[in-house]
Amino acid sequence: MQMNKFRMPLFIIATILFGIKTYLVYRLMFDLSIENPLQEFILLINPIASAYLIFAISVWLNPARQMKYLRWTSLIGSLILFINLIFYRNFTDFITIPVLFQGNNAADLTGSFLTLLHMEDVLLFLDVAIIWYLSKRKFGLSISLPQSGKIAATAVTFLLLAGNVVLAEMERPMLFVRAFDREYLVKNIGVYNYHLYDASMQTKTKAQRVLADGSEISEIESYLDSNSPDGNNEDVPLHGIAEDKNVIFVSVESFQNFLFDSEINGTEATPFLNDLKESKDTIWFKNFYHQTAQGKTSDSEFIIENSLYPLGRGAVYFTHAQNEYHSLPEILNNEDYETSVFHSNNKSFWNRDVMYDNLGYDQFYGEQSFDVTPENSFGWGLEDKAFFDQSIKYLKEQDQPFYSKFITLTHHFPFELPEEKANIDKYDSGSKTLNHYFQTARYTDEALQSFFQELKASGIYEDSIIVLMGDHYGISEFHNKAIGEFLGKEINAYEHTQLQRVPFMIHIPGYENGEVREEVVGQIDVKPTLLHLLGINNEEDLTFGDNMFAEKGKDFIAMRDGSFVSEKYIFADGTCFDRESGAPLEGEKANQCTPIKEKVDQELQYSDNIIYGDLFRFYDFGQSGDQ
Repeated sequence: MQMNKFRMPLFIIATILFGIKTYLVYRLMFDLSIENPLQEFILLINPIASAYLIFAISVWLNPARQMKYLRWTSLIGSLILFINLIFYRNFTDFITIPVLFQGNNAADLTGSFLTLLHMEDVLLFLDVAIIWYLSKRKFGLSISLPQSGKIAATAVTFLLLAGNVVLAEMERPMLFVRAFDREYLVKNIGVYNYHLYDASMQTKTKAQRVLADGSEISEIESYLDSNSPDGNNEDVPLHGIAEDKNVIFVSVESFQNFLFDSEINGTEATPFLNDLKESKDTIWFKNFYHQTAQGKTSDSEFIIENSLYPLGRGAVYFTHAQNEYHSLPEILNNEDYETSVFHSNNKSFWNRDVMYDNLGYDQFYGEQSFDVTPENSFGWGLEDKAFFDQSIKYLKEQDQPFYSKFITLTHHFPFELPEEKANIDKYDSGSKTLNHYFQTARYTDEALQSFFQELKASGIYEDSIIVLMGDHYGISEFHNKAIGEFLGKEINAYEHTQLQRVPFMIHIPGYENGEVREEVVGQIDVKPTLLHLLGINNEEDLTFGDNMFAEKGKDFIAMRDGSFVSEKYIFADGTCFDRESGAPLEGEKANQCTPIKEKVDQELQYSDNIIYGDLFRFYDFGQSGDQ
């Protein structure tokens, strides 16, 4: 019996299998929002175009190499998709080349990684198994084309890519110019073409420092003088109230404001912090937003230390640790403060040992400074209660006044706590992450209460101000359904933005005029605010933040993806919302967000230029930091 002479080449089969697989992953595993039929169509064709781009190269190879190429490229492509999926489940974001250079963090992420694996992930490699099987010689699925045929097959690649780009620009004009949001890039050009774009951006940014000459710094200085004027003067409330006092700054891992006053089975999740925010000695900024990106905790540190924005790709702590900065610890060193960081993780995580030295910290009390045992550690390391307890002796040894930053660990994804240490029930939902979240929050709340008691017993409390700040979100968009059920509302772009509010409390022993403040503020404002409280002049500084106690120079808090919150509006996912009601604005009213959006994009670009070009090396900060 004669076999059918026509056999579909394996590179076409691989394109179809791989393209359909990738589309199904986009729709079923990534939480990509689809707003219209054109987006759906683009989402369908871009993985096929990307797959054809890679697999069509095989036609230029001889049959044996052709099969080998298809086997390995299908495996590598699937691994890229799998890694992005794992990363997305944790961060609701897509991986970038700078993040790949943070590979020395991987050893600390083993526990988190295992919780992100799902049984259905094995299906991501089903097409790879099929391609490997069909690549056997007996199936004869290689193809030999004349030179003209090879050129024609390659030309189809460029037609598909060009069509994809045209449709993407129709759906999202200036997509590649305003690419703060990686999800839009992936939705419109696909995860593989996104990585090619990311590689080109990496090359561009590396060249930016070499080509920088400092001419742009005057333009940025002029912008900041007009939009972020110095509010550090004696006429502004609380100027110098903490002069010569110690500053104890606690970065509370993954803590979001929705935890406040929440209960699980009738038990408060955070009773100590609930009371502290209402204390007569505490000023609580109710509408304080984190502004971190891929660098997470390290981003929050970078923002508060420099009043610059984090980068949209990777973590500044890794990519630009050797830049010139004019940081908060450097300024405080010039004022005879001893500066230190307490964090019971290894010193190289997030490249902290290098970055802290460059920022001017005198001491870094890392993992080796603590007695870590199996009995007092779990999850990411030393539990918060032991961490604070063991830190007191180091605080006592420091010269006063000091600025000491503490970074907690227990309330960290995947939020796992030994049963015997839990003093609140697990939540009951479809999200294991959210279920555990309340237990570790309660544990950290108890650790903070003990820390305050130890500060009082040590005699340090009365001569200090204590600042508590949430570093970034703990519950990502991946768990919107579960968090929506807990809050009793649907989580749209507006509600998601509101969930980015994190604690910011300034506790001043003996103050007795505590209050809840309603201003829209963020991490970018922390540096000028602390200098104001300490009575330290920062007139010559270049910061994108405002003193929280002064009249703000600009009417917005910018997020790294280009969204923003202002006193009247919230702009997120391309929609302008009324901040008070949460209603999306339509027609002419939607244009209210446009002027602010333009300023947000400009400000993010200026901050990026400072970092990528290392522009502070060209700037004379003069007498900034002097009384």
